[in-house]
Amino acid sequence: MKRPTIDDVARQSGFSLSTVSLVINDRGYVSAETRRKILEVVGRLGYHPTRSARGLASRTSGNVGFILTEDHFSQAEPFYTRIFLGTEFESRNFHYYILLTTVPSVGSHIETPRFLLERHVDGVIIAGKVSHKLIEHVESFGVPIILVDYEVKRRRYSAVLIDNRAGAHLAVRHLLATGRSAIGFLGGDIDHPSIAERLEGYREVIAESGKEELISTAETETRSANGFSAMQDLWNRGVRPDAVFAANDAMAIGGMQFLKQQGVRIPEDIALIGFDDIDTCRVMDPPLSSIRVFKEEMGRIAVQRLVDMITAKTTTVVTTHVPVELVVRASSAPIEVDVGAPGQPSLQA
Repeated sequence: MKRPTIDDVARQSGFSLSTVSLVINDRGYVSAETRRKILEVVGRLGYHPTRSARGLASRTSGNVGFILTEDHFSQAEPFYTRIFLGTEFESRNFHYYILLTTVPSVGSHIETPRFLLERHVDGVIIAGKVSHKLIEHVESFGVPIILVDYEVKRRRYSAVLIDNRAGAHLAVRHLLATGRSAIGFLGGDIDHPSIAERLEGYREVIAESGKEELISTAETETRSANGFSAMQDLWNRGVRPDAVFAANDAMAIGGMQFLKQQGVRIPEDIALIGFDDIDTCRVMDPPLSSIRVFKEEMGRIAVQRLVDMITAKTTTVVTTHVPVELVVRASSAPIEVDVGAPGQPSLQA
């Protein structure tokens, strides 16, 4: 069956193409009665305007670009995939499509996404750490940009960020409250603003407590293998920690693997807490405490902010910090009691 066209709507409604176009694209003044008659024909015919037709009327594509580096997209734990899902769900409320593309990792040559070359997006979301040259290259196309889980200190871009410092405070204060006194920090890729802020938050609480800093941040990445190496480095020093806060869950899991190889009991000998609250935390042995990041919410806010920038045609920079939450599981249970003893705070699954 032939798909109905805007010409069919105009012919059967008795109105001009221009009037029908104004109604369909919700632009300009059309009387209520004329609008009602045209929409009645639209409904009867089952007419749906194409994206290209809407674009011609509004001078927009109806698309938002989403850029992610290849290594972030290929990692087993879908942290950024969750953010992407948040953008996908929220974009439907604004009748936008999300076009996802991956680019080479930081330090590699710049590849221009096709949706920019072909001018198929009205704005771009860039998630995670990327080359500053790439951000500037995207900016040169004249489209609004919003960063997610990354910021550029020397230039201001709108961004949706994690409240990393507050999360670090929650983690370290929780470990202190469970009776731990020698608290270490595992980190990697310390130039990443999120990791740097988590380290700063750790240092602030340690300074308040009067305890000694035990830090291992030489790793260039934050994967499980890096967590294994960082924990090994920390463990082989003169002062061994009785608790560790890792910059993310992947490093915490790698650290847990090292400790198990050494026959160290968790949490009896050492407590462990990560950051991000990835799904794997729940199935670790013991389940891993973590700082929960509301990843889908970050994606939703990014779309809302970007649509505001597109529709208002504004360059005002807005930075949003998304709150985090402490999730206590068995890996950081108090040392005074057995896990799950009566009268103690409940542990989350």
